[in-house]
Amino acid sequence: MLLAQVRANAGRLVASMTAIVIAVAFVVATLVLNQTAKSTVLDAVGAEYTGTDYVLSSTDGEPLAGLADAVAAVPGVTAVAPQWDTSLQTVLPGATGARYVSIGAVAEAPALRWQQLTAGTFPTGPGQIALSTGSDVAVGDVLPFTTYDAAGTEITGDLTVTGLVDLSGSITGGLFSQGFVTPDQAEQWGATSTELLIAGDPDPTALQMAYETRMTRLTTGTERAEEEAAALTGGSDALTVVLLVFATVAVLVAGLVIANTFAVLLAQRTRELALLRCVGATSAQLRRSVLGEAALTGLAASVLGVLGGIGLAAGVSALAASLDSPIPLSGVSVPWVAVAAGVVVGLVTTVVAALAPARAATRVAPLAALRPTDPAPLRSRPGVVRLVVGLLMFGPGVALLLWGASAGEVLAALPGGALSFLGAVLLAQRAVPPVVAAAGRLLGRVGGVPGRLAAGNATRNPRRTAATATALVIGVTLTTAMVVGAASTRATAAAGLDAAYPTDVVVQEANAGLPASLLAQLEAVDGVQQGVEITAGQVTFPGGEAWQAEGYDVPATLPVLRSATDQPLPALGEVVLPPFLADQFGLAAGDRVELTAGDRALTLTAVLGSDDVDTPRLTGVELTALDPEAVVGSIWLRLADTAEPTTVVEEITEVAGTAVPTAYVSGIASERAALDDVVDTLLLVVTGLLGVAVLIALIGVGNTLALSVVERRQESGLLRALGLTRGQLRGLLAWEAVLVAGVAAVIGVLLGGGYGLVGAASVLGSLSADGTVVSIPWLQVGAIVVVATAAGLLASVLPARRAARTPPVAAIAG
Repeated sequence: MLLAQVRANAGRLVASMTAIVIAVAFVVATLVLNQTAKSTVLDAVGAEYTGTDYVLSSTDGEPLAGLADAVAAVPGVTAVAPQWDTSLQTVLPGATGARYVSIGAVAEAPALRWQQLTAGTFPTGPGQIALSTGSDVAVGDVLPFTTYDAAGTEITGDLTVTGLVDLSGSITGGLFSQGFVTPDQAEQWGATSTELLIAGDPDPTALQMAYETRMTRLTTGTERAEEEAAALTGGSDALTVVLLVFATVAVLVAGLVIANTFAVLLAQRTRELALLRCVGATSAQLRRSVLGEAALTGLAASVLGVLGGIGLAAGVSALAASLDSPIPLSGVSVPWVAVAAGVVVGLVTTVVAALAPARAATRVAPLAALRPTDPAPLRSRPGVVRLVVGLLMFGPGVALLLWGASAGEVLAALPGGALSFLGAVLLAQRAVPPVVAAAGRLLGRVGGVPGRLAAGNATRNPRRTAATATALVIGVTLTTAMVVGAASTRATAAAGLDAAYPTDVVVQEANAGLPASLLAQLEAVDGVQQGVEITAGQVTFPGGEAWQAEGYDVPATLPVLRSATDQPLPALGEVVLPPFLADQFGLAAGDRVELTAGDRALTLTAVLGSDDVDTPRLTGVELTALDPEAVVGSIWLRLADTAEPTTVVEEITEVAGTAVPTAYVSGIASERAALDDVVDTLLLVVTGLLGVAVLIALIGVGNTLALSVVERRQESGLLRALGLTRGQLRGLLAWEAVLVAGVAAVIGVLLGGGYGLVGAASVLGSLSADGTVVSIPWLQVGAIVVVATAAGLLASVLPARRAARTPPVAAIAG
């Protein structure tokens, strides 16, 4: 009988299957995208570590190259490669200005060579270099270069390009060119090495003995790659949390939709089930039949959902790749956990959601089920229980949600949000009907006879009205929460990026300083909005220790900064000290400190800076008073918001390199723009996945309206018999849908706005030191109300058409 019921009702089960397919696809796509992002981000950002067994890092900044032989002698070690780091300046083909190039080394052991060649070969001797792709350089080009050895002696010469290396997957790939030479060449140029890459499977105790006298830390290659990825893309975990939050909501929505769907199916089959009871079927048999039907539906839908989720993840990955997204997604990584979780979630959700409809269908006596019965009033015992349970869930859920938001604990806020939302759904039966009744009085004045009948119908059966409204409240709440949450996330992320990268471009020269005419030349570059000079001079602290200090024209500097949160600037009479320097001299905030330069002295008040401050900061006037020979050490530039960072940084580099060949240009704007694109892409992915959850809610609206029409079949037939035309009946149901949908949209917007703000605070609270920036897109919120109301009207079309086409006599007969 179970199989016969499934075959007979296959068409009716499509809505239920659709809901669970979408929900499972959402969950699976989230897990697959998370795994894909982790694997590909590690491959791109931590490429030099992912193929390495161990990484030995210096914790005190001292070089480790001297330990290479000792580590290589440990049994089980097959190769060791110091990570060299230095820089040089060169003039690339087609350019007129000098270009800063970050220099690393190609490991002598092929097993530890992480660079991916796209053309040519790796360097094998002095005077050779492999450059990153992205410029006009080609294999065989000869480049003049300037660098310095460990003693500070200038080294000049020519380099032959032997190969090109692909670094396009790196977020920082657009910051500056990167080159790779032999280890001997890097060491000759004064490169330092604070990391050793180790291949093999050595005994940990023996390995530790090789470096036990040094301040070091040993990690696996994967662990070191994860640290590097976290340093550059620290929001990856937040993305997973956000996706799983919406996946959880999608499952809850799907559960409610499935419950409504089975309520529709069983309402349509009430007489059929009653007849089975009359001919001998027991309540337990019918209950098992309904639950078996749900289990088969859930299993089939779960399998489709798993396949759909993998396909969705593949589509998102392909889209990210085609759009040159800064998120390095390549291929699809499908963990077995994603497949198992999808099947279990779909199956369990479907069976659990069908429990209440199955129980309700088998509790009615067989003979009573053969004739129409009135629904239980709200003040019945089940209604009171539902009210009490709703209050018990809503109150603690809201408290837990608010606590999670204030503490920045999303794992506490998520169950609080789910609990409070389920409580709100249960309380909707008491809260929605009064609001609908108030709105119905207004509708009765403008809707004519159908409008007055619709207002009466909407309030006559509060339970049915609440069920219809709840289906749409879910969708509107979900959509509004995402829109408000995304806007707040975007604003918070932008503020965080501005704080982390307050200066778009920095041009500096470490030795002779920059000419006074350079600022005007740089401000003339198209895309540069404003610039400011930062002076540099020598000051001596008590005890005779000299330090390079920076001088600021504060009123001119503030407009150049994107954010002054992590960039404290001095006032007259103050010196901003790096935390490590304050500790070294035993100074606290407010202490008076005397600075000298030659025979000049100045006593200033100490101010503690942030970790981003690495040199003492004075006002430009006071630094020049101390050191009249202070030079322009750097120029800070702010780019126009509409400028293309990479292009502008290229032109700035040309101008600065032409004026000062030894100038070093840091295009931080490129990195900030890349990370900004990361945030935009992540929100795009989340928004796209959210769309399927909203689709689930709209399916629920159609199901609930269909149930409403089924329940009122005889009522509709009687109205037709009394003279209501088909058009008026359709208008009645349309007005009722608009009334209920409009009220549901307003309630959903209020709930969703609150959930969106609280959710953003809980997710971002631990990631943003300055808290969540609240942003409410009012135009989009208004559009949600309009679209939701229209969606409710659209969802009523098919049920209304079916009701209007049923002959009055057949409808009255039931």
